[in-house]
Amino acid sequence: MPEGPELHLASCYVNTMCKDLVFAGRVEKSVVSRNPEVPFESSAYRITATSRGKEVRLTLSPLPGAHPPQAPLDLVFRFGMSGSFQLVPADAPPKHAHLRFYTISPLPSRALCFVDIRRFGHWEVQGTWQPGRGPCILMEYEKFRENVLQNLTDKAFDKPICEALLDQKFFNGIGNYLRAEILHRLKIPPFEKARTVLEALKHRKLNPELTLSKKVKAKLENPDLLELCHLVPMEVIRLGGKGYGPNREDDFSTFRAWLRCYSVSGMSCLRDRCGRTIWFQGDPGPLAPKGGKSRKKHVKEKSIPDVTDLEDPMSTPKKKGPTRARKPGKKSQKGSLDPEAKGNVESTRGRKSQHRLKSSAAASPENDLGVPDGKKQLVTQVQTAGRARKGKVNSKARLPPPSSLPP
Repeated sequence: MPEGPELHLASCYVNTMCKDLVFAGRVEKSVVSRNPEVPFESSAYRITATSRGKEVRLTLSPLPGAHPPQAPLDLVFRFGMSGSFQLVPADAPPKHAHLRFYTISPLPSRALCFVDIRRFGHWEVQGTWQPGRGPCILMEYEKFRENVLQNLTDKAFDKPICEALLDQKFFNGIGNYLRAEILHRLKIPPFEKARTVLEALKHRKLNPELTLSKKVKAKLENPDLLELCHLVPMEVIRLGGKGYGPNREDDFSTFRAWLRCYSVSGMSCLRDRCGRTIWFQGDPGPLAPKGGKSRKKHVKEKSIPDVTDLEDPMSTPKKKGPTRARKPGKKSQKGSLDPEAKGNVESTRGRKSQHRLKSSAAASPENDLGVPDGKKQLVTQVQTAGRARKGKVNSKARLPPPSSLPP
């Protein structure tokens, strides 16, 4: 899910790519999108963007002399799970482009598209920043810090710190991967009580005898949790890619190499009460979910299964399927041990049975016939029956024809 750095990078992308472009016409919405229509049409306008936490605002500003005369229009976007902006050729929009703005200058015509594969993204016409969200962790750091430390009595801080970090009322822009990376760097158990972690920051004071430069250096070398809520997202922005986005491997590879904890092999993970997976190392903390088992991230590789993990066949009987009822008067193949009865079996079946028994006898060292004692009698009688049939056939072959016999 896009977080604060990704929303900021998206606004930078729009401002950079659309800096010299002039847009015109109406704004097109896809048929499948459930978001509102954008009632805006102009002969010439420009697009600019700004971000705040997990929101991006596009401003459509008509140029002087454009028709019809109208005021600028604001659109506030929330990206959901997969939202992004893409500038593409006008005749080749992406499959999941749910809002499109077309250029007229310079040629060839292009389209700025809001692309959202999973369709959890949302936009508001003439929208404003969502009032329930706190100051931005990136652009309003001082206000963000003050908002947290002055409201530690709020019930949001009764929760584990990993859950409190997702509360956009106080941590606007922090998401799942950022909380894991921040807590990991400070070695804070994710299920430690949030108020316990943050109250210590209210009384944190640097040595007043330090010079300003030394105070700055001390903060950079030993940042606290709230400072990392600003510094870690700034690191993502400076990576040069588009941040978190596993569907874009070319951009995601740099970001993945930067990660130290989130979805990294060897780290443990648990689901919090919101159902989100938190990655960590070491003790999860006193407020960890009861009965929740910590799982470790492992590199997928083919390996030989450990025989100790297999079920014991003696203690776990196999389930048998339904058996057919035996017809009255029909004897089972193993039930008759009479050589005369065996002689009625077709010769091909007799030879096949004899061949199978001889093969098993050669393979098993259990006795002189190579079969268990319980089956020894059956083998002996089958072999006897085979020899009896063979003898009958040979004796018939040696008899002269009836016509040649004396009267």
